[in-house]
Amino acid sequence: MAGGMHPGRWSGGTLGERAQRSGADPPQPPPSAPAGTGPHPVGSRGRHCWVHDPPGAPGVWPGLLVEWRQADGGWHGRVSYAVAGPQGVVLVEAWVPAALLEQR
Repeated sequence: MAGGMHPGRWSGGTLGERAQRSGADPPQPPPSAPAGTGPHPVGSRGRHCWVHDPPGAPGVWPGLLVEWRQADGGWHGRVSYAVAGPQGVVLVEAWVPAALLEQR
């Protein structure tokens, strides 16, 4: 086989099996957002949401929620959203308080 991969040469098993034997701890799941604080829990894939009156862009904007974190005494969602600016549409990525997010 190309690249020096010869059947039977490596007796270490699959990459997954070798990783399990390495002793490294698997990544820990992030904490879950409490119920009612946002559109979706941590660990879900990106979710569409409405972003209400984000800093510097009054109005309601369609966004994509990609992550949660607990900060400043409350939950914040990391969202990407597009807003109309003087030079055209601008893509914004920001941490926004959960109170400003609504499920779409």
